[in-house]
Amino acid sequence: MSDLSAFKASAIRTIEIERDAINDLLDSLNESFDLACEIMLACTGRVVVTGMGKSGHIGKKIAATLASTGTPAMYVHAAEASHGDIGMVTDKDVVLALSNSGTTEEITSLLPVLKRKGIALITVTGDKSSALAVAATVNLDAHINEEACPLGLAPTSSTTAALVLGDALAMALLEARGFTRDDFAISHPGGNLGRRLLLKVKDLMHTGSDIPQVTDGTSLGSALVEMTEKGFGLTTVIDSSGHLIGVFTDGDLRRTLDSGKDIQKTCMRDVISKNFKYIGQNALAVEAAKIMQESNIYVLLVTDENETVNGIVKMHDLLDANVV
Repeated sequence: MSDLSAFKASAIRTIEIERDAINDLLDSLNESFDLACEIMLACTGRVVVTGMGKSGHIGKKIAATLASTGTPAMYVHAAEASHGDIGMVTDKDVVLALSNSGTTEEITSLLPVLKRKGIALITVTGDKSSALAVAATVNLDAHINEEACPLGLAPTSSTTAALVLGDALAMALLEARGFTRDDFAISHPGGNLGRRLLLKVKDLMHTGSDIPQVTDGTSLGSALVEMTEKGFGLTTVIDSSGHLIGVFTDGDLRRTLDSGKDIQKTCMRDVISKNFKYIGQNALAVEAAKIMQESNIYVLLVTDENETVNGIVKMHDLLDANVV
């Protein structure tokens, strides 16, 4: 038990130190952050992120976040850059370099080439008087008071601060570009995320003769036949003009039978429910799932602005498509 308490105490200490490092970033944000955003926003090429060691790992994540949120970006390993990969960087690009010390040799060795090409350099350093910070077009101060490592050696708070600054840049640029959910979906076509963001109701709905449908003058008995054949647990009810006026569900059927009505003599107009949920065919499938879950229903009608039924979608359709 005592060992577990020691583990927890160490975890709390680490989290508190890194939390304080993040809070300190708020005080270091100034016009340099605005300038960095403006440079990246105006970039007609890519934001090339680079770093060494743990800063390199953080750089890869920042590059990935930028690329997936509307800012073209790529990661280039600093050591590889000085051995030919610098050729990937064009004069249309912006370089974002991460170095806590601000003296990382693999990055400082690139300074002459970047200067000669006229490439803007944004640095994230823990020392604003370091060689990299001074040489940069703009430096972002990621100074920390201490690493969470009790030895003061392993990059912990410093890499957390750099990562948070990278996220802050990416989100500021996302908002400035007016990047939307649809834009995000295009960058994430694979997996469940892509399906949730890209799949629309029209991609899943049942249409045409699959839609259970009767007129308001149809007898309850005939409506039951339609419901049974189509298997949705309901039927839509339309008027003589083809406009949707209501639905009749399994629940409505139970209530009608309990009331003692004759199923052959009763017309649909006398028993339909006019309170029903519907959605447009261009809505996202995830929106349909939300309506169904909130309303505790398993079938949703798809209609257009003319109150015409275009289709019908079931919860099972959403489950099969991994939307839910």
